[in-house]
Amino acid sequence: MGGILSLNNPKRKERGYDVHPNESCKRRKIYPSTFVEETRLIPYLPDEVSLQILARIPRIHYLNIKRVSRSWKNAITGSELYSLRKELGTSEEWLYILTKVDEDKLLWYGLDPLSTKWQRLPLMPMVSPEDEGRKGLGSTLRMLNAMGSSIRIADVIRGWLGRKNTMDQMPYCGCSVAALEGSLYVLGGFAQASALSGVWQYDPAVNKWSEVSPMSAGRAYCKAGVLDGKLYVVGGITREHGGGLTPLRSAEVYNPQTGSWIQLPSMPFSKAQVPPAALLADLLKPIATGMTSYRGRLFVAQSLYCWPFFVDVGGEVYNPQAGAWDEMPVGMGEGWPARQAGTKLSVTVEGELYSLEPSSSLDSAKIKVYDHQEDAWKVVAEDVPVLDFTDSESPYLLAGLLGKLHVITKDARGNIAVMQADVQHNICPFPSTTSSKITSVPAAGSETGLWKVIARKVAVSMDLVSCQTLDI
Repeated sequence: MGGILSLNNPKRKERGYDVHPNESCKRRKIYPSTFVEETRLIPYLPDEVSLQILARIPRIHYLNIKRVSRSWKNAITGSELYSLRKELGTSEEWLYILTKVDEDKLLWYGLDPLSTKWQRLPLMPMVSPEDEGRKGLGSTLRMLNAMGSSIRIADVIRGWLGRKNTMDQMPYCGCSVAALEGSLYVLGGFAQASALSGVWQYDPAVNKWSEVSPMSAGRAYCKAGVLDGKLYVVGGITREHGGGLTPLRSAEVYNPQTGSWIQLPSMPFSKAQVPPAALLADLLKPIATGMTSYRGRLFVAQSLYCWPFFVDVGGEVYNPQAGAWDEMPVGMGEGWPARQAGTKLSVTVEGELYSLEPSSSLDSAKIKVYDHQEDAWKVVAEDVPVLDFTDSESPYLLAGLLGKLHVITKDARGNIAVMQADVQHNICPFPSTTSSKITSVPAAGSETGLWKVIARKVAVSMDLVSCQTLDI
């Protein structure tokens, strides 16, 4: 009996372990100290230090390194890492370009300007129209023809929707885009000839699209802008119950903190109420052709259309503090250059408002800056190498990236070229006698006068649609 109960009994010892001796190393993994090491981002380092290391890694590598482990993925896709990047000053500003490919789909690409590497974003989710699909397409196009103008709105929409099967294959056509609090937003557009009210948000941290609260009305070709941490949307075109399309004057604002939309006062289009526009009030269609946030207010360019007449009425300004619309300064409205498809494009860089005026030579253009004190647009760069793409809805785009003005266009080979311009120190009329004419886009990495091509992308079958920048 004593022998059986003795601690020296080998059988007793074997029963105590009840495992094979070779498995002794595996049992050590359940010890608390070992378990803690395995759950840390980097073994033997506090997670606070590990996050400091991850925050200093260029973001272009995040898609790959988040595959290291589940804990790394959670860290890379968490908000704490990106808050730390801002504190450390390691946040990066990227350029995001929306392109149309093969006439039937939209693709996003992100550019890291430091490494000049491109990253393709996930496809936007498929959407369904709010109303019936194909019904009403004929009346839609007839409506657009009736209100057609020199800006070719009917041609634009027919180009997107009129081809066979394009209605089914091309959701989001005519959508608007914006960038707010480190995310991209895609608003409205057409799907199967119906105007959408849906809004989709792209979060680069998780590299995914998600749906947020929809707008109060379906809108296509509306204008979107960001001011004081909120997303504003004005105008656009919607589909009536009878199947036709009608321009919108309404406006609304999205608060990302509450996830809700609030209706704003509609654009009054006050110049449409005075002669000669008032004499054709039943025929002229008011349309917002551009919007920019500048000096704490929203400036909306406007036009009135009725085939074959085209009336540029300048625009109106929304003051969010007063919650009211005012008339746009005359010089700003009359001098705001218009690009193809009639839209008025602009971008604010370091507090200055820039626009691009196409050239009559069809292979160059001028950069203008708005002087709010003199209420005038002034040329700051001439002979911008923008080629003529008559069939393109957006032959060029403007962006403010890394504190400098950038022009995105396509070169003679059809590839996308991102050109950086150092015009901030040239805020005065540009003397034409000192400009050197450039008839082609410079090579990547080369400098020609004010221009430097920082990146290119092979894009023979792509058309430019829109662009935004994100700093995260």
